[in-house]
Amino acid sequence: MLTLSLLRHAKSSWKNPSLPDRERPLSTRGIADAPVMGRAMTEHGIDPELVLCSSARRTMDTLALVLPELKVEPKVVYEDALYHASPAEMLEMLRLIQPGARRVMIVGHNPEIQMLALDLIGSGSKHLRDRLQEKYPTSGLAVINFAAGLWSSIDVNGGSLNLFLTPKELRAP
Repeated sequence: MLTLSLLRHAKSSWKNPSLPDRERPLSTRGIADAPVMGRAMTEHGIDPELVLCSSARRTMDTLALVLPELKVEPKVVYEDALYHASPAEMLEMLRLIQPGARRVMIVGHNPEIQMLALDLIGSGSKHLRDRLQEKYPTSGLAVINFAAGLWSSIDVNGGSLNLFLTPKELRAP
């Protein structure tokens, strides 16, 4: 079985409108939410072996706050091509992953990360699928399992949505 975790970057700041989009930092809320998601990943046994992260500042900053909360030290690859890559492009990147890493995480952007999740999910809790389709908030995390043994064989509708977490629900009393 293969496990794919899709993490949308934490809330970014728009305080400096002259900054290029790729260079926007995290907002105060984003800085608070990212470690919460990292702790939730550990609590749910989500331990990626490989992380593919967009090279935008907000995705790299999100990952930097998530990693210390994990119980594992995954290999991290920063990919310029993940900056607003289409769902088809991200699927192709996944299919190129060599055997060995069975648990992979992508840290990326919306709407593309949500579109990829919706493309890949063929089964799983209807409630979770409906929530994911309705909104994929910043720091949202979808975990999709595939019966396939090789990344090269994953396909659209081939995954099962196992988990969908948002910072808001983790902060709820």
